[in-house]
Amino acid sequence: MSSDAIRRSMAVFPMSVVMKLTELSARQIRYYENQNLIKPERTAGNQRLFSMNDLDSLLEIKVMLEKGFNIKGIKQFLADKETSHSSEDKRIRERLYKDIIIKPNTTDVPLNRGDLSRFYK
Repeated sequence: MSSDAIRRSMAVFPMSVVMKLTELSARQIRYYENQNLIKPERTAGNQRLFSMNDLDSLLEIKVMLEKGFNIKGIKQFLADKETSHSSEDKRIRERLYKDIIIKPNTTDVPLNRGDLSRFYK
């Protein structure tokens, strides 16, 4: 995981900050959590802490509601989005693995092993 991805997933924002940044009420945010649209972390004192990814999700939910989507439609959209990201990640990993690893009984040269003869005369 990249350092940017790690930073974006760190839960550091309390409810009051999230309310100001998203212009959503605490009740709305709790409702989206109850609907499993977001999953904020909890402190030892049971206080919600939100990450940048949670903020992005809340803003995306807000926009979709403004466009007329209902909660069921938003759930489906987010589920499809998560599935497409994981399948896309899988395809990328498979392609990189195929290009980098030398397979037995093949003459393909992987990306990380080029023809060094051009450097020697």
